[in-house]
Amino acid sequence: MKSSPNQQKILAIALPMTLASISIPVLGLVDTAILGHLANARFLAAVASGSSVLTMLFWLFVFLRMGSIGLTARAWGAGDTSRCVEVLTQSLVVASIFGILMILLRQPVLSLILDLIKPSAESRPLAMEYCQIRILAAPATLATFCVMGWLLGLQRAGTTLLLMLFINLSNVAFDFLFIVGMKLNSAGAAWASLTAEYLGLALALLLVKATIRQLKTPIRSIQLTQWSRYRELFRANRHLFVRTACLVFIMTFFTAQGARQGDVILSANAILMQLILLVAFTQDGFAHAAESLAGHAIGKRDLKDFYRICLITTVWGLVIALIATLIYAFFPAIIIGAITNLPEVLPAVEIYWPWLTAMPLVGLVCFMADGIFVGSGKTRAMQDSMLIAAFLIFLPLWYFSTPLGNHGLWLAYLGFLTARSVQMAWLFARYSIGGRWIV
Repeated sequence: MKSSPNQQKILAIALPMTLASISIPVLGLVDTAILGHLANARFLAAVASGSSVLTMLFWLFVFLRMGSIGLTARAWGAGDTSRCVEVLTQSLVVASIFGILMILLRQPVLSLILDLIKPSAESRPLAMEYCQIRILAAPATLATFCVMGWLLGLQRAGTTLLLMLFINLSNVAFDFLFIVGMKLNSAGAAWASLTAEYLGLALALLLVKATIRQLKTPIRSIQLTQWSRYRELFRANRHLFVRTACLVFIMTFFTAQGARQGDVILSANAILMQLILLVAFTQDGFAHAAESLAGHAIGKRDLKDFYRICLITTVWGLVIALIATLIYAFFPAIIIGAITNLPEVLPAVEIYWPWLTAMPLVGLVCFMADGIFVGSGKTRAMQDSMLIAAFLIFLPLWYFSTPLGNHGLWLAYLGFLTARSVQMAWLFARYSIGGRWIV
């Protein structure tokens, strides 16, 4: 691929963010691999259920990261450093409020969601224990979302990489301490995440302090106390919230349907979903580059630069999808054996493995388009396409394929990704033909 200034800018953000993004599913795979080699599958099933609950809750607020990237990138492109700092401070206030509310309301919320997922009677107490511990990290997790989005909006990918790797490597280290060393099993995985998140928040605040000093733009109290100044933040983020809520619903529904088929199917689906996320998070490095650089180009009102960034990031996403498809197609035994040796889980993973090989290419367009649409501020389109894919495609397809059991569930998820990709490609063409990227 020919080198160019755009290519260099994209790789300068995408490569660090790819490493950082990969560390997230790798962390999940480490948790899965450690628990998958314990004597009983109930610990793996408990963390599969518990982590799904927490992922659902935390993902509801991932708009704090996504919205921060887009707003900051466009302000940075327009040369407005005061607005850049304002976006961060307002996002941190909102994150703190939501994080504290999650802790205060944890008992009824966790009970409700576990009732929906319906883990087995054996794994439910362990799943609840996992959630009760890990949800205490909510303020740190949400605040770190804001900081990561802000740093990416400023094109500080190296700093973001440092923060994400610190959190995730700390988590792995504490996994071995609490799960293997102290024999805390599924509760140990929760304590590891809790400890790593608060250590990560401490580092995040230090990085923010240093970056604001470099920008030479102090935080002003008016940015925090006048609620009218939060209007743009909420306007940009409400569509992202609905979009994310739909995605969280799909992931929770998927987990619940697997759980109703028993701990073995639940565990097998968790392993396959971690491998899907591994590809998605690898592509996320280039999606993050699109968020930051496409937003910057829109802020400068430079459409030629915008289209070049869209093309290059999508081509890189295609390369990643092709590589992942080939690896999953030709090396299933090696991958499965590295993750689990549980005799009851192994055959189930092998049965449903073909669905995994189809996912990277089917999901390519929607994964990459998310970055482009977030950066350009077209969040309403993201919301509407997600609503259609979730409620007009996924649910009907699942309902009519229930006789197929878990295969029907995977078919519905494949249809969901296909619907998202088709819609996002159509919307991109529509905005381009109509000249609606800059308004």
